[in-house]
Amino acid sequence: MPAEPGGGGEPAEPAEPPPEPAAERPGRPEPPPDPVRQLSLFGVEAADPAVGDLAGLLAGPGELVRMGGTARITIMVDDAWRVHVLVAELARRGLTASWLGRTRAAERHGVQTSYSTLLAPLGAAWLRETVKRPPANFFLTGPRLRIWVAAAGTPEPLGFLLRLGAADEACWEPVGAALAAIGLPAVLLDAGAGGPAYRITGRRRLARLAELVGDRPPAAPPGQWPGSVAPVPSIG
Repeated sequence: MPAEPGGGGEPAEPAEPPPEPAAERPGRPEPPPDPVRQLSLFGVEAADPAVGDLAGLLAGPGELVRMGGTARITIMVDDAWRVHVLVAELARRGLTASWLGRTRAAERHGVQTSYSTLLAPLGAAWLRETVKRPPANFFLTGPRLRIWVAAAGTPEPLGFLLRLGAADEACWEPVGAALAAIGLPAVLLDAGAGGPAYRITGRRRLARLAELVGDRPPAAPPGQWPGSVAPVPSIG
């Protein structure tokens, strides 16, 4: 993922831009210190759609490229329904996206935005030269999780998987910390265990995930969205 050319040494690690200016949110309360007690403030209804929500794609396997004062996001997905959901979510944030078609080698679909100045802040926050890495104050919200689930979330008998970028090792630890910070501590799976991905287990955590990401999109098949399938009870 090439970064924008130019510049001297490595810039100081930028802070993540806020999802939307505070001036546009009069009277809206700040997130509480204990997210476990008031998770509704982090859910999909807690804020209007914002370009910053696409950090959920970057927490997962999304790829980011900068060009001049613009940036572009590309992500490969396993199922056609994910293309429909992602294109709709991107359109709600003022971004045009294209379906790249199915790749014959991996039988996967691609979704790619156009280069846009709207994505430039994400490019500046997430790219260090050619390496994708979350900004220092990275956090997750319901809308960010919803987009991540739409792109790379998979139910399994033991819980729910949130897939990561195979070459994004620099992202894995801070993304796991962000999950834990909103009450979703998860286990990191390596490639040998079906990853890289975070596995969320337990009825309470899965119910919390379902609350945060909101209702199943119409294009998502029943059973593929958090909350639509009861988890298998753990033994022991």
